[in-house]
Parts: sequence; C-alpha cells; structure tokens
Amino acid sequence: MAKLICIAAAAMLLLAGCQIAPRDSTRPARTKLAAPLVVVPVEQYGHALIVTSSWDRHGPYHFLIDTGSSLTHVSPELANRYRVKNAPPTGIPPVRVRSANGDITELPTTVIEQIDLGDAHFEDVPVSIYDCSALSAHFGIKIDGILGFSLFRDTRLTLDYPQSRVILAPAKSNALVPGTTLPSTNAQSLPFVPVRLGDREIAMLVDSGSDATLNLDPTGLNLSYRAPPRPAVLVGTLTGDHLQESARLNSALRIGNYTVPEPIVYLNESLNSIGGGLLRRFSITFDQAKKNVTFYREARAPVTVPSKRSTGLSFSKTPAYWRVAGVVPDSPATWANVQAGDLVSRINGEPVAQWNFHRYERLIAEAEEVTYTFLRGNEETDRTLAVFLLVP
Repeated sequence: MAKLICIAAAAMLLLAGCQIAPRDSTRPARTKLAAPLVVVPVEQYGHALIVTSSWDRHGPYHFLIDTGSSLTHVSPELANRYRVKNAPPTGIPPVRVRSANGDITELPTTVIEQIDLGDAHFEDVPVSIYDCSALSAHFGIKIDGILGFSLFRDTRLTLDYPQSRVILAPAKSNALVPGTTLPSTNAQSLPFVPVRLGDREIAMLVDSGSDATLNLDPTGLNLSYRAPPRPAVLVGTLTGDHLQESARLNSALRIGNYTVPEPIVYLNESLNSIGGGLLRRFSITFDQAKKNVTFYREARAPVTVPSKRSTGLSFSKTPAYWRVAGVVPDSPATWANVQAGDLVSRINGEPVAQWNFHRYERLIAEAEEVTYTFLRGNEETDRTLAVFLLVP
C-alpha cells in the first residue's frame, strides 16, 4: 500500500503498510470526553489530516491520523517524556521496519501516560516508538506521531475533511449520522467496508494514512483502463524501493449511494483500500461499537477524480536541499537526464527552504513548467521541466 511514509521517501518504512495487532493490546486503558461532542480542527497536508494538540508546556504536538493502522506510533522524544513508569509489557507483536539502506529493525513498544486531542483525553496508550523525522521533513512541520485506529476504539470518530475537523463522540452515542452507512466487515478491528467496482463487490480498507485515491490489487478483477498503468509513485518494500503503477479505470466505484466514475488507482499486490485522495471528498464516521462506517457529502453528484500532474520527480527533503528519490520513466525528468540521488537546491530560483508543502503542491497543480537548480559539488545547474499529466 502506498502509505504516506512511503510516498514521502521516509528514512524508515513500515513493511506491512497497515499495522495489525490484537484488539485489546493497542487500545488506551481509559478514554474520557469532556463534552458530548469534542470538535478538534485539523490541517490538510495534501490528502493527510494533521491534528495539533497541547496538554502541557512542552507542546504543541502534531499528529497524523491513520485509520489504516491499528497501532499508534510516537516519536522517541514523546515516548521518553510520557512513558509510564514500570509499565507492564504491552503485548504488542514486534513491528518490523526497513531503513533506507535496507537494514531490518524492530520498533520498540511502550505505554505512554496520555494523548490529548482538545477535550478528548486518552490515558495509558500503548505505542511503538518511531522516528518521524522524514515525515516531518516531507510535510515541513514537526510530526510527533501517527494516531492509529485503535486510539479511537472507545469513541465514535468522524473525519470531516470538507470542514477540516475531527469530531469525537461517546462510543455508544445514538445521535443520527447523515449519509450512507456500510457495515465494517473486518475481524481484525480495522475499518474494511464493502464497495462495488463495476459489477463486482470487494472489501476495501478506509485508510486515512494513504495518499492515494484507491489502492487496488488487480488479481482476478479483470480490470479495463481508460488510462493504462504506468509507473507513478515511489514505494518502499522489503526488497527495495520501486515505482508503483497508477492508472485510470473504465469502470465506476460505488460507495453506498455515492458514485466515483473512472477513478485513478494505484496498483499493488496486497491490499485494497480507499485513501485520502478520495476520502477528502467526504465526512466519514467510524462507529466501532456498531461496527459500521458512514460516508456523507452534501453534493449527490458523482465524485470526479482530477488528473494527476507531475514533473516526474519525487523527493526526500532536508531544509538545505531536496534529494531526488525517484524518477518516473518516460517523463520530463527522464528526458532531462535527472537521476535518483541528484540534489536540488532551488526551485524557480528560490531556496528549497522557502517551498513548504502547500506552496510546492500549488505549484505543481497550476504551473506549466518548473525550474529546478541541481547541485553537483560546488556547481549549480538549472533545468526546466514541463509539468505533464502523469495520469490523465
């Protein structure tokens, strides 16, 4: 699955994509809501939801919300500050990761005293300890952790993308939720829902931690394409980094009463999921007590998925320079002989430090071409690359 941490070319990559652990080993010991509805603003970085919270003098803290992970991950700094003293073993199975140089390591686990999101208070939270520095560099904001689905086990969670907010209610709330409600069919406590792709029903994970529109295993689906598969996204796996293929389907996706004609998909060999690229069109409510997920959007018209634009480059970022992590074959970057590992010091004449996530995203969305300044030794060379339709 093309997780954000993979797309960001993070220094450490979770091997399994979504992380699954026994239900009771990953949930907080106690969850307290100070009001019947707790509303927490979020900021959208691309298709990711990042929530900011502060509960003592050390904050604020920034967390990515990932419903595709059953485990919460926090930075070493956060774990050290809030680790429960003399905590018993977590019972969480080892979480293995692969570093950028291919080494396999296991993430340590612990229990931290608390995580607060506004007036929602989670106590004694089992976590793994994960270096979020590459994610922080990618988004241009310090990321302190990744909030997994299990954190919200004892709440009714709403991710309201159109209003840029998270809403938390008591798990047994009977308040009516508008939209189309689908049963959550997975026994491993992750939100899988049945959808229709063409004339076939398949189960898909609702995965806010994925940057894709859809991740799809094409095996046995007999897919037909409006735009055929082509390498598009850099993904890290156990065997190394590779460019994952993307395509636009001929068939429609139906999520309950909502239709997505000819969606863009990322093709993989393991997991079917709905990512943030499509979720951002909805408000999604996860009712774990009743085992269902509700999708809602005000407009009833079909959901259109725009073309994907690119210069053919993906980057791993530092404040001083961006390193080329991947080059899409048969793209403007390929024709300009850009290589993986090349360093970019400027974009359109400005240092890369001045290009935060949102500004660079707007540039790719709107510009006809982008001039990159490549640094080799002490020499800088400009190359102007056209922005093209990676997936029409």
